[in-house]
Amino acid sequence: MAHSHEHKVVTGHSKAFAIGIGLNIVFVAVEIFYGLLANSSALLADAGHNASDVLSLIFAWTAVWLATMKPKGKYTYGLRKTTILVSILNALLLFGAVIAIGWDAIGKLKNPEPVAGTQVMIVAGIGVVINTITALFFMKGQKDDLNIKGAFLHMAADAGVSLGVVIAGLLINLTGIQWIDPVMSFIIILVILWGTWRLFTDSIDLALDAVPKNIKLEEVRKFLISQDGVEDIHDLHIWAMSTTQVALTAHLIMPKGHRDDFITNLQEQLKHKFGIGHTTFQTETKSLQENCLTDC
Repeated sequence: MAHSHEHKVVTGHSKAFAIGIGLNIVFVAVEIFYGLLANSSALLADAGHNASDVLSLIFAWTAVWLATMKPKGKYTYGLRKTTILVSILNALLLFGAVIAIGWDAIGKLKNPEPVAGTQVMIVAGIGVVINTITALFFMKGQKDDLNIKGAFLHMAADAGVSLGVVIAGLLINLTGIQWIDPVMSFIIILVILWGTWRLFTDSIDLALDAVPKNIKLEEVRKFLISQDGVEDIHDLHIWAMSTTQVALTAHLIMPKGHRDDFITNLQEQLKHKFGIGHTTFQTETKSLQENCLTDC
């Protein structure tokens, strides 16, 4: 069931990834050319941001594909966790882009140079259209997959950043103030950091096997204890196997045992109620304290 779901993620977003990557590669080349021609720090900053997003889309697409591969050899869970690792890598790429953008903007702020505002507006305006279209491709999937969410946030932020560059070009044309261009670069940096920090921290949490943010540990615990025949639980662990799959293991104290279909029904309820699709249970008739009193 879980493998089937991730296969659907790949097939459902392969076209979106391909179109998004193709459009953005062409646009990055255009932005770099006209950024140098117009001497625009903001346009080059946007190009650098978009270039990092092309890499992030490629990495995300590759990771989602790797997650569908069946377990083999020593990788008994398969390669699902690559989706989490790529989310971290994408965030680090964006942090690197921030440093490059900031360095260029500081240089332009110290030594302002003439900027062709009209060219900046036209090129950045194209970016607004391209990035908005690409973001829309990932809008639906980003609710269920952190990796897809990363792609969506990148593209949505890019659309906003490109819009900011359009505004910078307009203000330069109206006022003739050249330092508006590097100042807009710093605004772009803030937008990137705002969108990237949460992606980074969420990805780190999943890499460290923290309980996914959409699952409340205590609610799961109360649900398990509320089941007929369950007196107590211990060793409850919930973690992300990938950006789309969640696993759970637990020991259930059931002094009177359980029905043959108890585990199967419990697994179905956990999947439906909490979205936890990979579960393993160990049932015990005595608690840890009772075991210690009799065996220690």
